Amino acid sequence: MINKANNSQNTGEIIKKLFKYISPYRHYLIFALFLSVITVAFTLLAPILMGNGIDLIVSKGNVDFPALKKIIVKIIAVISITAIAQWLMNLCTNKLTYNTVRDIRLNAFAKLEKVPISYVDNSPQGDLISRIVTDIDLISDGLLMGFTQLFSGVITILATIGFMISINFKIALIVILITPLSFFVASFVAKRTFNMFQAQSIKRGEMTSHINEMITGQKIVKAYCHENESKEKFEKINKELETVGVKALFFSAITNPATRFVNGLVYSGVGIFGAISAISGYISVGQLSAFLTYANQYTKPFNEISSVITELQSAFASAKRVFEIIEADEEQSDNELYTLENADGTLSLNNVSFSYTPDKPLIQNLNLKVSKGERIAIVGPTGCGKTTLINLLMRFYDVTDGNIKISGKNIKKITRHSLRRSFGMVLQETWLSKGTIKENIAFGRPDASDEEIVEAAKNAHAHSFIQRLPQGYDTVVSDDSENISSGQKQLLCIARVMLTLPPMLILDEATSNIDTRTEKKIQSAFEKMLKGRTSFIVAHRLSTIRNSDCILVMKKGHIIEQGSHNELLSKNGFYSKLYYSQFETS
Repeated sequence: MINKANNSQNTGEIIKKLFKYISPYRHYLIFALFLSVITVAFTLLAPILMGNGIDLIVSKGNVDFPALKKIIVKIIAVISITAIAQWLMNLCTNKLTYNTVRDIRLNAFAKLEKVPISYVDNSPQGDLISRIVTDIDLISDGLLMGFTQLFSGVITILATIGFMISINFKIALIVILITPLSFFVASFVAKRTFNMFQAQSIKRGEMTSHINEMITGQKIVKAYCHENESKEKFEKINKELETVGVKALFFSAITNPATRFVNGLVYSGVGIFGAISAISGYISVGQLSAFLTYANQYTKPFNEISSVITELQSAFASAKRVFEIIEADEEQSDNELYTLENADGTLSLNNVSFSYTPDKPLIQNLNLKVSKGERIAIVGPTGCGKTTLINLLMRFYDVTDGNIKISGKNIKKITRHSLRRSFGMVLQETWLSKGTIKENIAFGRPDASDEEIVEAAKNAHAHSFIQRLPQGYDTVVSDDSENISSGQKQLLCIARVMLTLPPMLILDEATSNIDTRTEKKIQSAFEKMLKGRTSFIVAHRLSTIRNSDCILVMKKGHIIEQGSHNELLSKNGFYSKLYYSQFETS
C-alpha cells in the first residue's frame, strides 16, 4: 500500500504529465475559463434581478409594472447569454478533452511500436489493450467532467461569496465559516480513493486479459474441458474487482451526503439569520430571496465537485497506468547507424551468449559462419534455442555477449529497419492483418502491382483457393477469420515473402499447417525461391531438410553436431537418433 505522501506526490506528478498534453490546446482552456466566468456571473446576476422584482411587488394593487417589465426583459437577456456561454464552454472543454486524449492514445500506441519485443512478450495482451482503450476512456470521462464542472464550480463558489458580501457581510460570514467543512470532506475522500481506484484499474486490466485469452482460445478451452477452471478464475478476478470497486465507491459515495449535510447547515443558517435581518429591516424581502438563492447555488457546486473528485481519482489512476506505457524504455535509437542496402548473404555468430533471464542461461558461446546462398537447417528438441536464434538474427532480442555480423557488419551497428528488410520470414504462427487478401500479400510491398501479387500467390499455390472465395483477392480477412483455414493463412504468409524476395530467408516450420500434397508443391516453389539466397530453416520434420547445405543440431543452447544430412547420419549421433525416430515404422 502506498503511503499518503507518495500518493499525493504521484497524483501531483500525474497532473503535471496531463498538463503537458493539455498545453498545446491551452487556448481552449483559457476560452473555457473566460466563458465559465461569464456563465457564473450572469447566473448569479439573475437572483439580484429577481430580488429587485420581488421588491417592486409591495402589496395587492401596489405593483410597479413598467419597472417590472424592464426587469423581466433583463432576466430573459441574462438567461439567453448564460445559455450561449454555457454551450460555447462545453464546446471548448469537449475539444480540449478529446484532443488531449487523442494525443495520449496516439503516444501510447506509438510507444508500443518502439518498445523492445520483450516488453510486449512479458505483458498480458489483455492488460495492454485495457490500458490503451478502457483506461484512456476513463481519463477522457474524468477530464471532461473535471473541466465542465470543476471550473464553473470553483468560480461559482467564489463569485457567490462576492455577491453575498455585497448584499450583507454578516450573513455571508455564516457561509464562509461553515465552508471549511466541505473542503475537509473533499480532502478526506481524495486522499483515500486514489489507491482504491488504481487497484480497480489493475483488476479491470486482469479481467480484460483473462477474457481476451479465453475468447481467442475458446476452441482449446472447450477441447480440454477447461470451462469450469476458466469460470472459476473469472469469478475470482470478478470478486476481487468487486471488493476493490466497492471500497472505492464507498469512499467516493460518502462525499455527496456529507456535502449535502454541510449544504443544509449553510442554507438553514442563511435562512434563520436572513429572516431575522429582514424583520429587523436590515435587508429587504427581495434581498433575502436573492440570498437564499445564492446559498443554494453556493452549496450546489460542492456536490458537483464531490462527483468530480471521484471521476478525477479514477482518471488519475488510469492515467498512471497509461503513462507507464508511454514512459517505458524504448529500443535504443538507430538513426545514426549504418543502413544495410544490399546484404550479400554472409553471416557469422561469434561467441554468442544469450538468456531471457540472467539466472537461466540458454545460448552460450555459439559460433557459426554462413556463406552466401547457403541453406542452414536448425533442428533439436523443444526449448533448445532454435526460435531464440531466429529472434537474435532479427534483433527482436539483443545478444548478451559476443556479436552477430551480416555482410561483415555487426548487426548492432545496422539499423533495425534495414536489417529486417534483408530478411523474409515465415513462421509457424500465422498472422494476418484485418484487410483484403491483396493487402495482406502486399504487406511488405504496398506498392506491388496486382500482377505481382497474383504471381506471388501462384508461386505459393494460394491462387486457386483465393479465386474460389466470394470476392477473390478483395475478400476481407483477419487473424481470427473463420472463412479461411490455418493452412490457407500460412499459404498467404508464404505468398507475402515470395512477393518481397529478400536476400535472406527464415522459415520457422513454414509448412506445419499445410497438407502433404500441397507441402510438396510448396517445397518445389521454395527450391526456386531459396536458390542464391541465404536461408535458415527451422524444422521438426527432418525429411524436409535433407538437401540443406548444413544442419545445425542444437541442444540446451549449444550446437552439438554440425554437417550435411549424410555426414550426420554417418556419425550415428544425436541427429541420427532424431531422424530415425521419425521413420521407425518404415
